[in-house]
Amino acid sequence: MGTPPELTSLRSARVTAAHRLARRSFRGKERRFLAEGPQAVREAVAHPGGPAGRTLVELYATPEAAERHADLVAAARAAGAPVLTATPEVMAEISDTVTPQGVVGLCRFLDTPFAEVLRARPRLVAVLAHVRDPGNAGTVLRCADAAGADAVVLTDASVDLYNPKAVRASAGSLFHLPVAVGVPVGDAVAGLRAAGVRVLAADGAGERDLDAELDEGTMQGPTAWIFGNEAWGLPEETRALADEVVRVPIHGRAESLNLATAAAVCLYASAREQRAPAGCRSVTSS
Repeated sequence: MGTPPELTSLRSARVTAAHRLARRSFRGKERRFLAEGPQAVREAVAHPGGPAGRTLVELYATPEAAERHADLVAAARAAGAPVLTATPEVMAEISDTVTPQGVVGLCRFLDTPFAEVLRARPRLVAVLAHVRDPGNAGTVLRCADAAGADAVVLTDASVDLYNPKAVRASAGSLFHLPVAVGVPVGDAVAGLRAAGVRVLAADGAGERDLDAELDEGTMQGPTAWIFGNEAWGLPEETRALADEVVRVPIHGRAESLNLATAAAVCLYASAREQRAPAGCRSVTSS
């Protein structure tokens, strides 16, 4: 591209405002976040947004990236989002990664009120309770999307949905399904149960076995899974809220499964059971 970059100063108001969004307090105040990389920006362009307007507010790109992703630049402009070229130094200031991809989207918050999630009568929901690692939160969100879940709920004790690492780990799934944030875990369970959803807590020390749940055909109805902290799981008071505490069986010698792997197994077990008229016998045995 022959034209010089439009954003060249690290001290410009636009660059400073974008850089501040690395902090949760500024994201919450502005209700905006950054989506980095062509995949995330592409999903932001396609997302219709809400009452505040379209999800993608502005697109920042280096001249080289703008040329390489000309289709994405054209789609952003067609959606009404300004496209501003920036020097690599400016992009590094905005970016949260060691090696910036040269494309960053400024986006509006897109979380869904919990009451709206319940009104949609969900059949499969992932509830993240006390999840503190943003990479794990984003990966569970991606798993929920892949399994066809209807919604994800992050409790008030969990990490910020719009943390840059969570956004990247979701691989675009953040823009695909409703996500409610800041819901007290007790309110989440009570609301889901009132909506006819059975609530299961995933925990390695659970009394119930996932294989037994599948063999007995108890998971065909609407189901919500509660997933806990990566290091210490679910506190007893949260476990007590669930209808059942279920463990994923360990058939080998592994000490445990990490959060994202356990979430994938549980969510896919529910998805398969709900989609198979006769149910399925087991997703963990050969």
